[in-house]
Amino acid sequence: MVPLIELRGAIPVAYGIREVHPEFNLPLAYLIIAIGNMIPVPFIFFFARRVLEWGKDKRYIGKFFTWCLDKGEKGGQKLQAKAGRGLYVALLLFVGIPLPGTGAWTGTLAASFLNMDFKKSIIAVIGGVALAGVIVGVLCTLGFGAFFGIH
Repeated sequence: MVPLIELRGAIPVAYGIREVHPEFNLPLAYLIIAIGNMIPVPFIFFFARRVLEWGKDKRYIGKFFTWCLDKGEKGGQKLQAKAGRGLYVALLLFVGIPLPGTGAWTGTLAASFLNMDFKKSIIAVIGGVALAGVIVGVLCTLGFGAFFGIH
């Protein structure tokens, strides 16, 4: 549940654990990772913007909070500019393409900044998390398979 890394970092760790402990339950790990990734999403949608705006001018946290606000605003603007009427599909793809800074938390913050519908946003984010999980899983399978030899 580390910001900006989220499930993209947790899935490779799970694959690494499985290499050491073959009995490790990878599908269960995927489920736990996805749920862990989604737990903060409703809180981010409803409260993060308020907290970030409150803290942006505070002495020790101001720079980080301002960076988070800028990230959310820029993400929202990019999403809206590219999406047009397909905003929720764009949100799903934004969250689902595993690049740095495009995860569920940033996507949810962007949806909050754009005043998108909560339920539709959550569905898009869940779809994006699933897509990212599949992409990262395929990359891990290929990468670990090449590195450790295919079993």
